[in-house]
Amino acid sequence: MIQLLQASEAETLALVEKLSDAQWKFKPAAEKWSVAEVVEHVVLAEVSLYSKAQEALKAPRNPEWEEKTKGKTEFLQRVMPSRTGRAKAPDEIVPEGKVMRADLMQKLRQIRARSMRLAEEIQAPLKAHTAEHPFPIFNTLNAYQWMLYIPLHNQRHNKQIEEVLASPEFPKQ
Repeated sequence: MIQLLQASEAETLALVEKLSDAQWKFKPAAEKWSVAEVVEHVVLAEVSLYSKAQEALKAPRNPEWEEKTKGKTEFLQRVMPSRTGRAKAPDEIVPEGKVMRADLMQKLRQIRARSMRLAEEIQAPLKAHTAEHPFPIFNTLNAYQWMLYIPLHNQRHNKQIEEVLASPEFPKQ
């Protein structure tokens, strides 16, 4: 999990740090997100996912955790980074495009540092504590799965950023 958190953040930074403002804001189509919007979504989602991991950790141990979360780690690993199948983001993590670039990049680093601290320092049995996912396809996830969701979701959206960068109309430097 720690390696995935580090690698997905490093990949995002490598993809976006050298973009011009025009490239940062470029939208390949009206219904598609710009790089700025993708990064804002990643930040908003990580805040939400981290909160769900905390919710799970604060909950009492779930005696049925093994049964309720069986196969979900592998499911997340298969589905999240692949970008096969689309999901509509919940309203609270849909980007509004109002956050300044510098502020957004600072927030990205801050929230990832917070997630890293939790991953490195947690002593609780992550898998024994669960919280419900709002999407029925996931249902119950354990705290480990909520934390793993963060970099896997980030990887998914790094691919989306790559799609924007590969657009034929993408502005040149």
